[in-house]
Amino acid sequence: MRLRIHHNTVYRYQTPARRIVQAMRLWPAPVAGQQVLDWQVMVGGRGLRPRSRDGFGNAEATYSADGPLDELCVGVVGQVITEDRHGVIQGSEELLDPLFYCAPSVLTQPDQALRELAERCRRHRGLEQAHQLMRVVREAVEFKTEETHSETDASEALAHGYGVCQDHAHVMIACARILQRPARYVSGYLWIDGDSVSPASHAWSELYIDDLGWVGFDPANRICPTESYVRVAVGRDARDAAPIRGLRQGGTVESLEVNVSVAQVSADPARTQSQPVQQ
Repeated sequence: MRLRIHHNTVYRYQTPARRIVQAMRLWPAPVAGQQVLDWQVMVGGRGLRPRSRDGFGNAEATYSADGPLDELCVGVVGQVITEDRHGVIQGSEELLDPLFYCAPSVLTQPDQALRELAERCRRHRGLEQAHQLMRVVREAVEFKTEETHSETDASEALAHGYGVCQDHAHVMIACARILQRPARYVSGYLWIDGDSVSPASHAWSELYIDDLGWVGFDPANRICPTESYVRVAVGRDARDAAPIRGLRQGGTVESLEVNVSVAQVSADPARTQSQPVQQ
C-alpha cells in the first residue's frame, strides 16, 4: 500500500515566547515492509533533517529559536510504501537488549489492578499470551476520546475504564512487563478504513516474542499492525516516542492545533482515498 501523510502542528502563544527548544522524532525508519519514498519536515518555514539517533534508535533532530515568537509551525509531508507482515518487525536498528523494556517507566508503573489484569493471561504462553493480553486490555478499556490527556498513565486509564490509543498501549505495555515480557510504545500513523476506532495519528505497542522478535499489537483496534500502519518512533512509553517534546521560555498560555491526513495513493489520483483528522 502506498500512503501519503500530511501532519501539521501549530503552537500559538498568548504572549510571545523568548526561546523555544524542541526535540523532534518525526522520521520513520525503513524496516521490512516499510519503504520511505519521500519525507520532508519543515519547522518555521525551513527544512529540518535528523542529526542523530536517540538511545532507542529513533532519528532525531533538535530545533531551537529565539523570540519573540507568537507561533511555531511544524509540517510533515511524505510517502511510504507498506506491506502487511502481521505485525512482525524485521530489519530495525536495535540499540538495546529487549530485556531493557521489562522495566516500568513513568507512564506504565504497575498497580494492583494492572497486576490482576495481567494475571488473567499468565497461563498462556508466547504469541498466544500476547494476543490474549490485547483482547483483555481492550475489553477493560473502552475507546473514548477527550477524557484522558498526554500524561494519563496506565493505572489511571484502567481505573477510568476508557481512553484513547495511547492509553490502550500503556495498559498493554504495563501488563506485559508484569508478566516479564519486554514491551515498548510505538508512535506513528494509521490509514483509517471501515470501522477502525482511532485517528490517523496513532500509537500502539510492541512485545518481544521468542523466535519472532518484536511484534506489534494495537489494542485499540484489536489487531496486529497491517499495511495501513506507518511506524515512526519507539520508546518505553509515550514520553520517549513523542513526535515533538520541548521547552520554552516565556510564551504564556500555549494553544496547540494538530491536523493529520493519511491518504492511500492509487495509480489514478482521482481515486486517492484519504482520512483527514483534526485534533
